[in-house]
Amino acid sequence: MARLLRHFPAYSATAALGLILLVFIALPVGMVLSESVRLAGPIPLHDLARITEDALERLDPADRARQTERWVGSLRPEERTATVAGALALVGMNVPWDRRAPFDEQAAAAEAAVRGLTAAQRQKFDAVYPLAAITLHKRIALAFRLRDKLTPAEFDQLREGTRQGYGLDHYMAVFNSPRLQTAFRNSLSLSAVVSVVATATGFVIAYGINRGAILGSRLVRYLTLIPLVSPPVVIATASILMFGRNGAVTKGLLQDTFGLIDADQTNLYGWGGVILAQTLAHVPHAFIILDNVLSKHDGRIEEAAASQGASAWQVFARVTLPMTQPGIARSLVLVFMLIMTDFGNPLIIGRDIPVLAGILYDEMTGFQNTRLAAAVAVWMILPALLIYVLIERIGRRKRYASAVGAPPELPVPAQARFALNAVAWGVIGLTLVLYGAIVLASFVKIWRVDHTPTLAWYITGGVAGFVSEQHGVTAVWESVKVAGLAAPVGGMLAVALAYLVERARVPGGNALGFIALLPAILPGVILGVGYVVAFNLPLGIKSLALTGTMVILVLNILFANMFIGYLAGRAVLQRYDAVVEEAAESLGASLWQRFAWVTLPVMRHALVLGTLYVFVHGLTTLSAVIFLVSPAHKLASVEIFDAAERGHYGVASALSVTILLIVFAVMGLIHWMERRGPVWAKVGALAADRA
Repeated sequence: MARLLRHFPAYSATAALGLILLVFIALPVGMVLSESVRLAGPIPLHDLARITEDALERLDPADRARQTERWVGSLRPEERTATVAGALALVGMNVPWDRRAPFDEQAAAAEAAVRGLTAAQRQKFDAVYPLAAITLHKRIALAFRLRDKLTPAEFDQLREGTRQGYGLDHYMAVFNSPRLQTAFRNSLSLSAVVSVVATATGFVIAYGINRGAILGSRLVRYLTLIPLVSPPVVIATASILMFGRNGAVTKGLLQDTFGLIDADQTNLYGWGGVILAQTLAHVPHAFIILDNVLSKHDGRIEEAAASQGASAWQVFARVTLPMTQPGIARSLVLVFMLIMTDFGNPLIIGRDIPVLAGILYDEMTGFQNTRLAAAVAVWMILPALLIYVLIERIGRRKRYASAVGAPPELPVPAQARFALNAVAWGVIGLTLVLYGAIVLASFVKIWRVDHTPTLAWYITGGVAGFVSEQHGVTAVWESVKVAGLAAPVGGMLAVALAYLVERARVPGGNALGFIALLPAILPGVILGVGYVVAFNLPLGIKSLALTGTMVILVLNILFANMFIGYLAGRAVLQRYDAVVEEAAESLGASLWQRFAWVTLPVMRHALVLGTLYVFVHGLTTLSAVIFLVSPAHKLASVEIFDAAERGHYGVASALSVTILLIVFAVMGLIHWMERRGPVWAKVGALAADRA
């Protein structure tokens, strides 16, 4: 009993935090899996007609008569023939023609069947014909007209004409639908190519920096990471400005100046452009992993190989490269998964290249088909998971252990140094050119047409009616507000969870840690779809719905990104001796006092890192929030995507530049605060005194 009372605060805090994680992480993910196996079987015609008639009764009588007349009058010839067959079936008569025959034959047979009806039969037929027409062809329009008067189940049943069930039909659509088959092949091909190219590029830059072979290595490291803190479609937008049909390089330089190409035929659109944009956008992810691995190599192993007579190439191929294999494998899997789930760049540059992520986007935004979208979301991560499992099984047969030491002092051959610098500075140079194009495009009226300087894109958006109530960079402030609300709460929840798991060691703590890490494993699009399914009508109560509100955006950004703070917090606590907390506890400090006055000052770096990550990712995320925004709450990253897709590059550029300035300003402010050691020292001293 005494033990229970002693640990009751920790148990209570864990239970509360666990409930929050279950509701806002585990539940949406589970709802995606559940939604992906929900089926809808066709409802028999008589039952469907009854459902349609019940729905029509909810219309105002005058509106019902007007809409019925309009809907019946708008039927196409083939729809009228199908309606005749449906009406005959509803009055209990057989359809006297082959429904698989050519249309002309069916139409003639339908007219003959109607002419052959008796007076009593014709009266019944005429009475049921409008209902048959609406049941077969105008049911979707009726469903949307009555959406506010129907429950979600009634709306889905009327719109789809199906009953609910469970099965794998949505997953099998990838094999049965030509459109999905093509998209799946394109996604696999694009992900495989870009993951290899991005990993190879990231390895070259990381190797050159860690071996001291690249000039300005510190600057190269920072510049390589720029795409991480910018909206995901900035690279694609800038690539169009430079290499599109009216691009500064393709049309302005290669066509108009030198006459070498026809920019309408030779431009960025297509596979080449998508691969280029995706590679530049995802090199930073590969670089981070490989830089971390190469920085921990023990240089003595490579020096020992060289002392035994191995050439520089042999040392690289037989020692360095094998020791880096775990990092290379993880980089390939990470980039592969990111490319599989990215729809922004393919939709903007490769509009004629369907990919699974684009199909999911269309199904969610165009058809509201959450079930097929959920199955597609699962399909997008399965290949990467299978590759990861395969790599892990192969990797178990090898050992990669070595002591962490200083990089080798072996000289890098001149030719290799030249190649490393060419690749690193080539990538950075191209990246800077693209971002420079974004900056310039934000200050001119029309890119490559009218270069008159203007601030219109920042002040009014410059496109009348493009955004209903948010123009120019005012959309950014909505993103700042949402990210600003999510960041401090996400950072604090992350370090609190790390403390409970690592210090309190309560039962179920590791399970909660795994739930917190799910967003790091799964692509953001799954949480986006999951939030739509889970919180569109929680528990069937409309007043609890979160969709269309700012709350759902804050919650999604918060819980999708708190894993960084959790991991950083656990890493800090694993290196920090718990004896100080034990001393504070022995002096009567409560759980809250120990956490706030003793542990939290020590975890300040983890708290800052977690808060900063939530804020930055909240400003730049697209894949999840694009399904959650509403006309009243539109985020800048979604506005950039919409503007780029419609060709409004001035709006997209101004929004992108504003986001970058805000991110760099916040990061600079936090860096300045971190360097002010006396401030944190005072906090730590005060906490120690209180403890």
